[in-house]
Amino acid sequence: MQFKIEKFDKYTLVTVQSEKLTNTVAPLLKAQVVTLFQEEGITNLLIDMSAVKYVDSSGLSAILVANRLANEAQGILVLAGVTDYVMKIITISKLDSVLTMVPTVNEGVDAIFLNQLERDLGKEE
Repeated sequence: MQFKIEKFDKYTLVTVQSEKLTNTVAPLLKAQVVTLFQEEGITNLLIDMSAVKYVDSSGLSAILVANRLANEAQGILVLAGVTDYVMKIITISKLDSVLTMVPTVNEGVDAIFLNQLERDLGKEE
């Protein structure tokens, strides 16, 4: 298995267990993400990237699909544990301004709950 999926009350955690998020793993991740959002109705996704040492355009594409689906579901995608090399690729691609990234999974959970709170407060106004 290239990744592990854990479902919680307010979010789903996907832990990428492969060092490379490339054209062999990325399509599987993208398909799983689409299933989670469109068939299972999740709104918030946390992806633990701490094991990923390399990402290519297909990996970035899978991440961007997840981000788009989270936004459409009025939720959030959070990337946790992005390694230095992967961060460089994200920065060079100018995706650092589009994606929400935090150092740890715990901070990712906090970011999801904060985002949910902000959305709930916005609905009340």
